[in-house]
Amino acid sequence: MKKTYHGSCHCGRVRFEADIDLEAGTGRCNCSICTKRRAWNVSIKPTDFRLVSGKDELADYQFNTRQGHHRFCKHCGITPFGDGDVAEIGGAFVSISVACLDDIAPEELAKVPITYMDGRHDNWFSPPEVTSYL
Repeated sequence: MKKTYHGSCHCGRVRFEADIDLEAGTGRCNCSICTKRRAWNVSIKPTDFRLVSGKDELADYQFNTRQGHHRFCKHCGITPFGDGDVAEIGGAFVSISVACLDDIAPEELAKVPITYMDGRHDNWFSPPEVTSYL
């Protein structure tokens, strides 16, 4: 069931709220950027995301196919969310960093299902052989 969560970057200049069904699952990937960021994300539709403050504080990083925007705070460097449009995964999306959700209890986080993706080999719908480091 969807619930409204509030999130932010580390310094608090970028704030958002998002309607998320965490029971539907989250993801961890072994692609180059997710591995380096130790990313734990949940994807939602853009209509379920609201940037509350900090639009002018965000920078954007893109690479490879440039289908995804990796948004980060220009001051603290934290990536609270990203967005893009990839037909293979259902079109337009916002990818929320689970670690940037401010109002979620550790007990709730412990119950969140995680799907692992082998992005390093462009095998997005299968887990990599080893997931313990993700």
